[in-house]
Amino acid sequence: MDTTRSDAEARQKVWDMIHDIEVAMLVTSDAAGRLRARPMRAARLQEFDGTLWFFTRAPSPKTEELRDDDRVLLAYADPSHQNYVSVFGRASVVRDAARQRELWAEPMRAWFPKGAEDPEIGLIRVETEGAEYWDSPSATIVHAYGYVKALVSGEPPNIGDNDKVDLRRGNTGTAA
Repeated sequence: MDTTRSDAEARQKVWDMIHDIEVAMLVTSDAAGRLRARPMRAARLQEFDGTLWFFTRAPSPKTEELRDDDRVLLAYADPSHQNYVSVFGRASVVRDAARQRELWAEPMRAWFPKGAEDPEIGLIRVETEGAEYWDSPSATIVHAYGYVKALVSGEPPNIGDNDKVDLRRGNTGTAA
């Protein structure tokens, strides 16, 4: 049975897994329907309210793609901890100087040398709808055990967690 969790614990787990990852791959769809991915530096947030933010040049090819099709996928990876998360939702381009100043971090200057108030900057706001995560123990001994089990039994080990999570605001409880 395929279930999707929508409890606060599941949402918090997704946030705990992604909040320290600095770069996510943002996947959009171009005018021909081809999927396009590019690395995006995530704006640092203290807590997760269902919205994720990224700085961008506006206009740009990705902002044009978002105007035509607002569906996005964000892919996060932390191989050192064997944590992987995909988040999907709807994106929009926002021009808000106050929000830009609030979310600005000095490493962003590498892409936006004029700073937070650069008139060419926009924000991509992603209203998240759901996520799926894979969380595996990262210890070498666990991986060695998995290798031996697969070698001996011909079956992969069942180690780690995989869940789908409903991130829409106001959704509580567990859905099937």
